[in-house]
Amino acid sequence: MAPTHTHMNRSPTDVLQEVYGYSEFRGNQADIIDHTRAGNDALVLMPTGGGKSLCYQIPALLMPGLGIVISPLIALMRDQVRALDQLGVRAAFLNSSLSRSDQDEVIARIQRGDLDLLYVAPERILQDDTLAALGRSAVCLIAIDEAHCVSSWGHDFRKDYLQLNRLKAAFPGIPRIALTATANTRTRADIVTRLELSNPTEFVDGFDRPNICYAVQPKTDARGQLLKFLDDHRQESGIVYCLSRKSVEATAEWLEIRGFDALPYHAGLDARTRTEHQERFLRDEAVVIVATIAFGMGIDKPDVRFVAHLDLPKSVEAYYQETGRAGRDGQPADAWMVYGLQDVVRLSRMVAESPADDAHKRVERSKLDALLGWCEVTTCRRRPLLAYFGESRDEDCGNCDNCLRPPVTWDGTEAAQKALSCVYRTGQRFGAGHVIDVLRGQARAKVFEFGHDQLSTFGIGKGFSDVRWRSIFRQLVVHGYLDVDHNRYGALRLTGSSRALLRGEMTLALREDADKPKARSVRTRATVKVEDEPLMEALRDERLEIAEEHGVPPYVVFHDAALLDMIRLRPSVLQEMLEVSGVGQSKLEKYGQAFLDVLNRFDRTEPEASSG
Repeated sequence: MAPTHTHMNRSPTDVLQEVYGYSEFRGNQADIIDHTRAGNDALVLMPTGGGKSLCYQIPALLMPGLGIVISPLIALMRDQVRALDQLGVRAAFLNSSLSRSDQDEVIARIQRGDLDLLYVAPERILQDDTLAALGRSAVCLIAIDEAHCVSSWGHDFRKDYLQLNRLKAAFPGIPRIALTATANTRTRADIVTRLELSNPTEFVDGFDRPNICYAVQPKTDARGQLLKFLDDHRQESGIVYCLSRKSVEATAEWLEIRGFDALPYHAGLDARTRTEHQERFLRDEAVVIVATIAFGMGIDKPDVRFVAHLDLPKSVEAYYQETGRAGRDGQPADAWMVYGLQDVVRLSRMVAESPADDAHKRVERSKLDALLGWCEVTTCRRRPLLAYFGESRDEDCGNCDNCLRPPVTWDGTEAAQKALSCVYRTGQRFGAGHVIDVLRGQARAKVFEFGHDQLSTFGIGKGFSDVRWRSIFRQLVVHGYLDVDHNRYGALRLTGSSRALLRGEMTLALREDADKPKARSVRTRATVKVEDEPLMEALRDERLEIAEEHGVPPYVVFHDAALLDMIRLRPSVLQEMLEVSGVGQSKLEKYGQAFLDVLNRFDRTEPEASSG
């Protein structure tokens, strides 16, 4: 028989300190843990990196029996189990990546009572043999991670989540806790209904990620802009998102040539390459992954310093989720995006052509409109982003492009009238490119072919460059004065709202897009003091060596935040190491001495260095 629970008579704070090495709980963590231990259901909303996993891991360690965690992400399960292993917690996972004999071994451990936590895929837990094995063991709680997957209003709906309401009958009276980082009010209600949670308390910890700096730029030369942005991030890990597999491959190759350690990741690569690239991203310090949105679900790497979007995501939720992969360690990070009129046309077409029914298309369309509106705001970005998730904020954030460099606006009424008139005169049958040629009086074959050189609007926009007109059209579409006709390959049409503008009954302020936008990173960097850089380097080297020896990514040994804390506190004996954030009993025993030796080696050499 396996050793019984070692933590059952401890308090949550004892476990937090001894196992995880943290001195206090954040946000609602302590309340959620107490609520779950009392046998109640809960819906937990916590921003990415806010410490969701502690909300079910600690109750599972404190309650007699097995804690079950349902997760759709094989990579994340493996990651979490590796990390728990390092903390001395008895954890395992059960999913399709295990061989038959490994699966049998996990089932045997469940039946011996030799596990505190079991991570399992949604389709796996509902199999009869799994339910039978779990039915014979004492289950103390069920956590459903990424719970937004159960809602068709969510941005990541998964059919196998719909069956999870069956767990209520299979494990009567066992507390269930549903967790997500992204759900607006409608999705939250849907989660409660579909999972059949019993009278759950909602714990909403706020959506703000204050350490992330948000920036959006008009797309003029996407790759050139990306390169400028990445120049500030040469020694850092990050993710670049593209819409298509082809552009993922091409961008990764292009960055490689320019000296970046860039790897492609998309569903079209074979499984071995995908795993290899993911492992390198987790293991190495400065790898840039160029990916479709298939990447990142289940990536728990804490020191991702930037997320860049070369193409527009489909919704505010998707954007929030993807950018939320940056800065999970709480250190400053960048969320940077470029977008242009082409993105708007392409995504609108994708919504129009999707096989979904009309009601669902309307939802998709309104989600896209909300994101486009957010891209064009000229005030603080954080306020409308949080408002979308139902959270109000009174003051500007001071950590987004609009706060740090307030955009200039101009009276675009007359330019907008010219643009709308030209769309109307050319028959509302053409995309922006052709209408701009007519406005600028360009002698193009297509212009002559349709006789558009004879129109009253031919050449009335000579005063503006092509880039400037593109900016005007993009804003007219986003503000709802024009829309895109998908039956005519993205032709622009006037909407009802354009009448008041054409009649001069209103004015329109437009954002001034710089012709050559500055792509520099706007955030302030979390840096080590110059004099501490050699020590940080040495601590990182030590961490890498230990990580390779144990076959885990470096951050599973210690986060950067822990190394920075070691430099700040300079512990000189083992017991003092426990003051460092992230050093618990298990890690102290495993690695404490090795890191202490590095610190002591530096403390001894310092006086000599300064006297020489």
